[in-house]
Amino acid sequence: MSEAPLAAIRSLPSWLLGRAADRGRALVAGALAAEGLKMWHHVVLSAVRDLAPVAQADLGRSVRLDPKDLVGVLNDLQAAGLVVREPDPRDRRKNAVSLTAPGARLLERCEKAARAANDELLAPLTAAERDRFLALLIRISGTEG
Repeated sequence: MSEAPLAAIRSLPSWLLGRAADRGRALVAGALAAEGLKMWHHVVLSAVRDLAPVAQADLGRSVRLDPKDLVGVLNDLQAAGLVVREPDPRDRRKNAVSLTAPGARLLERCEKAARAANDELLAPLTAAERDRFLALLIRISGTEG
């Protein structure tokens, strides 16, 4: 009997991580969509909360988003009343971005929704397995502090 199609590929850790990442993104995207947000909107809102007031260019670099794409995301967020862009108090030639009160409330709901989606993703694992899995992901992703 021959191997199932793509068995060699499907056994690679990189393939399995990609499938897990796709499932995780889909779960989080669905949870965020229920709150009216897209993934990049959530990322930018979270970064604005953590860095505000933040120069638009610094914000783009911090989330690694192309400046043109960032402008589109910020336009959407500002039109929805979730962020404001004002002259940067440190350099009036630049725009600084800050979260509004409605933006902070929405971000809080989105963070809860994203955590719930991640809990669903990791549901097959015990608490100890989750801790070990996350520690291993941090090691192989190169993101440890």
